[in-house]
Amino acid sequence: MRYRDFWTYYVGEHRRPANRLLHFAGTSLAFACGALGVVVDAWFLAAAPVAGYGPAWLGHALIERNRPATFRHPILSLIGDIHMFALMAQGRMGAEAERLTDRA
Repeated sequence: MRYRDFWTYYVGEHRRPANRLLHFAGTSLAFACGALGVVVDAWFLAAAPVAGYGPAWLGHALIERNRPATFRHPILSLIGDIHMFALMAQGRMGAEAERLTDRA
């Protein structure tokens, strides 16, 4: 699957802003754990996936009521998480979600 096609699917699985916010929080925590793992103690590196995916999977279970894309497309999903994180940090994810939802 090409990433462009996956991105459209990925955004469709993250339609609700509250779920996207949980993903943003989880990705932020994962990045923080990664930095702490390099600077403070390597054990933080082991916590990074739990810190990152825990909030995201809760968002899928409780808000979107769908299955995380991570289970079928782990690499593309990780890229999608980082892509969505970057767009959210720039305040552009809402417009991207609307654009792709309108197109679908």
